[in-house]
Amino acid sequence: MKTIQQEVRWHTVSADESGQRIDNFLIAQLRGVPKSLVYRIVRKGEVRANKKRIKPDYKLKEGDLIRIPPVKVSERPDLPSANLEQVAALEHAILYEDDALMLINKPSGVAVHGGSGLQFGLIEGLRALRPKEKSLELVHRLDRDTSGLLLVAKKRSVLRSLHEQLRNKEMNKQYLALVRGQWQKRVRSVEAPLKKNTLKSGERIVRVDAEGKASLTRFRIQQRYKEGTLVEASPVTGRTHQIRVHALHAGHPIAKDPKYGDADFDNTMSQVGLKRLFLHAWQLRFLHPVTAKEVAFEAPLDDNLQETLKRLTPQ
Repeated sequence: MKTIQQEVRWHTVSADESGQRIDNFLIAQLRGVPKSLVYRIVRKGEVRANKKRIKPDYKLKEGDLIRIPPVKVSERPDLPSANLEQVAALEHAILYEDDALMLINKPSGVAVHGGSGLQFGLIEGLRALRPKEKSLELVHRLDRDTSGLLLVAKKRSVLRSLHEQLRNKEMNKQYLALVRGQWQKRVRSVEAPLKKNTLKSGERIVRVDAEGKASLTRFRIQQRYKEGTLVEASPVTGRTHQIRVHALHAGHPIAKDPKYGDADFDNTMSQVGLKRLFLHAWQLRFLHPVTAKEVAFEAPLDDNLQETLKRLTPQ
C-alpha cells in the first residue's frame, strides 16, 4: 500500500465533531497511522488546539482550531464500485434508514469492515452506496459469520449518542442461537470473565479466564428440539465472541461454530441442511438520538436458518 506525506493541516471543529477526544479524532483523521504514533505526536506537542499544547484526553469544542502535523499515512484504498453485485446486494439488506442512522440485516459471511485480506467490508460497501454521506460509521459490530441487525450512524453526534447508550447498557440486543443439548431452565445467565488470546497461527480466540474482562449474557429458552435448543441470548456486556464462548462455557456450543463448536453436533446439523453458524441478531431496541423516543426493530432469520428449524423435531 502506498504512503503519502501530508502537510500541516488546520481543522476547525464543527458542532458535529465536538465532544470527542482528540486522540479518537486523530485516529479517524489519520487512517493508516499507528495509534502509538498518534499518541506520540500529541505528547510531543505537535498537535495543538487554538495554538496550545493538549493532552490525549482533551475533548474537542465547537470552533476549536486544531493543528494536525505532517505525518506519513497509508493512502486510502478506493471504495468498491456501487455496481458490484456484492455491494448492490447491500441495498436490499437495509431494513430502515433516515437522516440520522441506518439499520442493516447483515448477511452471514460478510465482514463488517475490510482488512485481513478482504478488499472491502460492509461499511465500505455502504459508503459506496451512499457517497454523499460523509460520516457513515459502525455503532457496533457483528462477527463475520453472525447475521442480523447492525446499526450504522450517519452523523458524529448520532454515533456519540448511541455509544453512550451502549456504555450505559440502555441499548437492548437480542440474539437467537441454536445450541447443542437441552438447555437447563435454571441457567438464566452466564457470568464469566473473558480474555482474548492469539494463537501461534495468528488466529484470535477468546477464553473464560479469571484475568479477563467481566462479562454477562442472559439466556432464555425459545424452543426445545430433540436435536438441540433454540435460545434467546441477550449480552449485557459487549465482549468479542461473548455469546459464543458463554454458550460453550454453559456446556451448549452453538451449531456450526468454526471456533467454539462441537464436531459431532455440527455434523448432525449439516445433515439437516445447516450451512452456517446459527447465531442471528434478531431484535434491537434503543432511544432514537434525534426524537429521543424508543424504537424497536426485528430482522427475520435467513432462509437457511428457517429451513433448518423446520427440519428439527420439536419437544
